[in-house]
Amino acid sequence: MKIFVFVLYGKVRPEDMNKEEMKSSMDKWMAWFATFKDKMVDGGNPFAPGAKVVTAKRVETIPADMWPAKGYTIINAKDMDEAVKIAQKCPVLEDDKEGAIRVYEAMPM
Repeated sequence: MKIFVFVLYGKVRPEDMNKEEMKSSMDKWMAWFATFKDKMVDGGNPFAPGAKVVTAKRVETIPADMWPAKGYTIINAKDMDEAVKIAQKCPVLEDDKEGAIRVYEAMPM
């Protein structure tokens, strides 16, 4: 098995949802997690606003509309194809019209 990291993108944030929408969203996430629970490494967490870009020359705040990273999930999968198949069912793609997932393979050291 290989390790894959999903970085989730989109503009809809928890604070944008009312109580019923939040419950519906959480139910979808729990159902999605259940489809690959044997492959789960870390279900992840949402990212708070106010991320930073750090370079050798400066530190800048990332504007919320520039790189709208929302959170992450880490899984085990046999290959990139399996990881992508799992990512394609993520609620972020359904609940956020700008939702997207970047799938990265973590290389062993």
